[in-house]
Amino acid sequence: METAGRFENKVAFVTGAARGQGRAEAVQFAREGADIIAIDACTDFASTAYPGATEEDLAETVRLVEKTGRRIVATTADVRDFDALSRALADGVEQLGRLDVVVANAGICSGALSWEITHEQWRETVDVNLTGVFHTAKAAVPYLIEQGEGGAVVFTSSVSGLKGTPFTGHYVATKHGITGLAKTMANELGEHRIRVNTVHPAGVETGMKVDDLHPLIAKYATTLGPIYMNSLPYDILQPEDVAAVVAWVCSDEAKYITGAQIPVDLGNLIR
Repeated sequence: METAGRFENKVAFVTGAARGQGRAEAVQFAREGADIIAIDACTDFASTAYPGATEEDLAETVRLVEKTGRRIVATTADVRDFDALSRALADGVEQLGRLDVVVANAGICSGALSWEITHEQWRETVDVNLTGVFHTAKAAVPYLIEQGEGGAVVFTSSVSGLKGTPFTGHYVATKHGITGLAKTMANELGEHRIRVNTVHPAGVETGMKVDDLHPLIAKYATTLGPIYMNSLPYDILQPEDVAAVVAWVCSDEAKYITGAQIPVDLGNLIR
C-alpha cells in the first residue's frame, strides 16, 4: 500500500508527542506529508512509577519531524491545562495555516488493586487520560468545523478500554470513558464529515514502564495473569506499529469509518 503523500498539505495535532506512541505518530504523519503541531507536558507525574518525558525528548521529536522535511510547531503544554493547550494549538494553526487531524494520545498509567488506588492516583490518571482527551477535543474540533473540510480525530485508548484489565481500575475507567466519548462525538460530528475513532493497543514498548504493575501480575498469575496474554506469539508492540494504524484510520482509505474501536492488540482482546 502506497502511503507517501497521504497527508500532503495537511496538519496533524498530536498530544503526548515527546516520546513513545506520540513521537512515532508525529513522525509517521510527517513522513506521509503532514506538518505537525505537537505538545507534551514534559514533566514527572506524582502517581506514576516511571519518569515523565522531558523537553529534550520533545526536542528530539522536533528533530525527527524536521528530518522528514516537514514543519513542526512544538510546545511544552499539559493537557490538564485547557488554556495552555488551547494557546499551543492556536499558535500551531496560525503558523501552519490549518488543522486536519487530531490525535489525543497523552496518557499515564500506574498499578494497584482497585480498592487500594490512592486518591492521588485516581485524580491524576483521570485528569490526564480522560479530562486531557476532552480538553484536546474541545480545543480542536471547532477548528475542524469552521474549516468545513471534514477531518479525523483519534483517541488513544487501550485494550483496557474494552476489557476489565486487572490492577489498573483507574486507568481502565479512563480508557472506557474516552471510548464512550468518541462514540458520542462520532454521532455529533458526522454531519460535518469529521470522523472520531479510538485505537486500542496492547502493551507497547515506550517510556511508560509500569513497574508497580508487574508484582501484582506475578502474585495473581494463576487466576488473573491469562487476561494479559496475547494470542499471537509476540510479547509487545512497538510505537511505530500503533502509529501506522493511527495514520491509516485518519487517512482517506478509512473515510467511511467512524465511531469504531480499532484494536492493535496481538489478539489480546479475543482471550
